[in-house]
Amino acid sequence: MSLKTRSGVKKRVKITGKGKFKFAKAGKRHLLMNKSSRAKGRNKYGKLASSCEVKRIARQLPYGR
Repeated sequence: MSLKTRSGVKKRVKITGKGKFKFAKAGKRHLLMNKSSRAKGRNKYGKLASSCEVKRIARQLPYGR
């Protein structure tokens, strides 16, 4: 019996070459005029999942690793 992958997580999380989970930061879609360029610059690149989130994400992506 196959396990189901959470499609919401599948769309939002990518797996790096070393098996870590990478996702985009929030706050980059709208209301950008009100945010400082420093805040927008910090938000530019993705973020790796913290150690407390890894177990939860791995459970939702059973065939990802």
